[in-house]
Amino acid sequence: MAATVVRGQNVDIRMWTRPDEVEEFAMRQLQNISALPWAVKHIAVMPDVHYGKGATVGSVIALRDAVSPAAVGVDIGCGMTAVRTSLTASDLPETLRGLRSRMEAVVPVGFAQHRATAFTDRDASDWAPFWRRFDDLTPAVKARADKAMHQMGTLGGGNHFLEVCLDTDQRVWVMLHSGSRGIGNELAQHHISVARTLAHNAELPDPDLAVFLAGTPEMVAYRHDLYWAQDYARRNRAVMLRLVCDVLRAEFPQIAFEEPISCHHNYVSEENHFGEDVLVTRKGAIRAGRGELGIIPGSMGTGSYIVRGLGNPDSFESASHGAGRRMSRNKARKTFTTRDLAAQTSGVECRKDSGVVDEIPGAYKDIDTVMANQSDLVEVVARLKQVVCIKG
Repeated sequence: MAATVVRGQNVDIRMWTRPDEVEEFAMRQLQNISALPWAVKHIAVMPDVHYGKGATVGSVIALRDAVSPAAVGVDIGCGMTAVRTSLTASDLPETLRGLRSRMEAVVPVGFAQHRATAFTDRDASDWAPFWRRFDDLTPAVKARADKAMHQMGTLGGGNHFLEVCLDTDQRVWVMLHSGSRGIGNELAQHHISVARTLAHNAELPDPDLAVFLAGTPEMVAYRHDLYWAQDYARRNRAVMLRLVCDVLRAEFPQIAFEEPISCHHNYVSEENHFGEDVLVTRKGAIRAGRGELGIIPGSMGTGSYIVRGLGNPDSFESASHGAGRRMSRNKARKTFTTRDLAAQTSGVECRKDSGVVDEIPGAYKDIDTVMANQSDLVEVVARLKQVVCIKG
């Protein structure tokens, strides 16, 4: 669909969804974002848009010489990784419970972490320099080094997941969704708090939209910590992928893996748009430059898409990061039961207890509608349907 333009305060709001389908609080947030004096051209709003802390989830914001840490989100570098295997559906056992158990045994979920560090030189060859950079992070997280090391290669909870999927050709994929874990959250919270104290943010319509300005010590400190956390998130997904692939190698010695696809969807990038160098924050959005591969997941019972970007300049070369919630977690728990969860995840080997009712497919927007709304942003490469889904 073509984007709908809504008049904003400093810049307009360009939306890949119908404005009347956006919740009131989210629309109010978008208007607040559009008032930022550093905003360039317009705000791009993805079809999975919904209310978030400070900045709206599903928003892409280009700022001139400024960045808002709340427009990145507290799970810095959160994103997706997927890999296609040589296996087909016929290679999988009839019952997938055992495979799910073996995967859960190697990837801690929820608040759990590894007893011993899980990263090795099979995941990357530069671990020592990476961990040395921890010493240069804000002193507020210095006591968290051990925790950060033991959370490397862990899934977390909420909407994070690990899946085995089938595409329409019945090829087996591994896909996972996670971010920078506790350390990324603590870094984000620290810098959001610092930004709120700065004088130039005093008149903003929402204190959570506070920004750092180029050339200031606060901006230098934030960008240092931000890029380290984005790297942590990327490495975290790589470690988990290796752990799961090792399980599959043990189970299926003949297996081969293609090149993984990986993308952040809560991050900052230095880019040039409309002839200007800007800092782009994507909160609940992926980069979709022309020819770039990306991943757009649905919910735990509906499937996901591998996509190729079309490089649409009006979206700042972006696309949605998933289906997007249509109701809060609390409302989902009040609306649905475990019986509903079992029905909506029929055919998927996964948890079906009260602890994940808030992740039920009915709490999310329809992924196919979301995809239809961004047909000018991405083209579909593959549609995946999960057969195993692990959540924290």
